[in-house]
Amino acid sequence: MHIVLQIVFVALLAAAVWLFTKNILQIRRNIFLGQPEDLTDNKPQRWKNLLLLALGQKKMFKNPLVAIMHLVIYAGFIIINLEVLEIVLDGIFGTHRLFFPWLGGCYSFLINFFEILAVGVIIVCIAFLSRRNILKLKRFISKDLNGWPRSDANYILIAEIILMSLFLTMNAADRALQLQGNEHYHNTGSFVFSGLLAPLFSGFSQGTLMGIERTCWWIHIAGILAFLNYLPYSKHLHIMLAFPNAWYARLNLQGKMTNMVSVQNEVKYMMQPELAPTTGDTQTPKFGAKDVFDLSWKNLLDAYSCTECGRCSAACPANITGKLLSPRKIMMDTRDRATEVGKNIAINQQFKNDGKTLVKDYITVEELRACTTCNACVEACPVSISPLDIIIQLRRSLIMEDSNAPQEWNAMFGNIENNFAPWKFSPEDRDKWVEDLA
Repeated sequence: MHIVLQIVFVALLAAAVWLFTKNILQIRRNIFLGQPEDLTDNKPQRWKNLLLLALGQKKMFKNPLVAIMHLVIYAGFIIINLEVLEIVLDGIFGTHRLFFPWLGGCYSFLINFFEILAVGVIIVCIAFLSRRNILKLKRFISKDLNGWPRSDANYILIAEIILMSLFLTMNAADRALQLQGNEHYHNTGSFVFSGLLAPLFSGFSQGTLMGIERTCWWIHIAGILAFLNYLPYSKHLHIMLAFPNAWYARLNLQGKMTNMVSVQNEVKYMMQPELAPTTGDTQTPKFGAKDVFDLSWKNLLDAYSCTECGRCSAACPANITGKLLSPRKIMMDTRDRATEVGKNIAINQQFKNDGKTLVKDYITVEELRACTTCNACVEACPVSISPLDIIIQLRRSLIMEDSNAPQEWNAMFGNIENNFAPWKFSPEDRDKWVEDLA
């Protein structure tokens, strides 16, 4: 019987790992639909970003209470899953608590630590569910999250509670079997929380207890493997992508906008015509971005790393004043478009024009025009995402490719071109106002 269960477990594990790998490779392909961009300079600063922003969650601590709660869930997810290594090895080799003989008293200390984290995760998940569904904080009830995104967050929190409860129940049944002297269950000593639950199982037979312990064991590991394969479809993919996103963050001064090389070249060729390429070497330049293919791979990595927490939209002055723009929606729309393009490629073996673009079909002109480029969204993001960079590139395409700008903007552009200022005054007349002060 044991060998059959081992075969079933190995098959389940192999299927879960294969499916997860397949989905992650598809996401990687979608990210690299974007244009190349070199973000490998200044490695010491990149390591610092990785440690402080992704691992240390530095930006979260602008709100210490929420940061600590989030850290509990984060630490629980990372650290408790070390115990999953033992579960996996037990499943493969048909053993029980494989590490106990090797770790001795240290083993009980570790399990106790895991249990403290598990209880902390349950408490924090209940608090976060309350914030979303009872207190209904404004950024969690925004129309950006209508439908699947709102349900997604609740599903994950509920799943975390169930998984941690299974872990504690499994340990409690295990401890009850130890107290009854079952030879297959090592005497690990009492655990800090499950030890309190063990007396509740004292009246159960050993067969019943083993059934409870094994059922919790199987559901717990199956739930973790299911969660693993749920990640690629969930906002919680940021658990993984926050690390590369922090590493590959742009290290420019905050708010610095990247000039378009094609425009710089036009100015350079006007000043130095001898540098202009010959007719045969020229290519029609493309200004800004219309679709995900025109964005950089870092923009698409940003989109897939988005936590949908809404801090960017909550900080956005355009959003606060009731305008249509929501930086969170910009990121979600970009990710949705990249995913749709990826499915198109998977079906057709190459991209088949579907008549859609990121601008207009996903993100409206009104949204893009509302942005003040104040950088508040970038500053607020806990995982170094820049909705602003995507907005600027899409808006450049609207104005420079489609000549799609309000009349007031066109007048300003004309004044800047002719008078080197937004106002309709000649540069020679700009200081005449001081004459009235004499």
